[in-house]
Amino acid sequence: MENWRLAVGAWTVLVAVLTLGQAAWAEAIGQIKLLSGDVAIVRNNVRSSAQPGDLLEKADTLLTGTDGRVGITFIDNSRFSMGPNSRIALEKFTFNPTTHEGEFLTRVEHGTLAVISGHIAHSAQDAMQVQTPTTILGVRGTRFLVQVEK
Repeated sequence: MENWRLAVGAWTVLVAVLTLGQAAWAEAIGQIKLLSGDVAIVRNNVRSSAQPGDLLEKADTLLTGTDGRVGITFIDNSRFSMGPNSRIALEKFTFNPTTHEGEFLTRVEHGTLAVISGHIAHSAQDAMQVQTPTTILGVRGTRFLVQVEK
């Protein structure tokens, strides 16, 4: 009887941990994989220092300082690399992991952004876009670099 109670207790703890872990990832659209120098995340008008492993949400803005660089992997397998003195907003992100359909809009205000597109860009024309102050790039499943001067 005691072993049964222990097993039920352990199962309950496991389910709670997995559920809470999933809740944390529910809003996440990507994760910071590596960074160096000054890198910050602005979320709901609050700026915080970024760390490797931090989860990103749609509507986050990423900032890098004069020595900042950051590598990000998104849940659709898109990868971004930001260079120094950059400000990039994750304007819109939706993704269905079953159908690989979604929408991804990023706004590069200034700085550099290297992109390797993921599943969203392959799902439909204009499903992934990168906006700059002067243009909108429609991504069709490729690798590219954007540089925007201040």
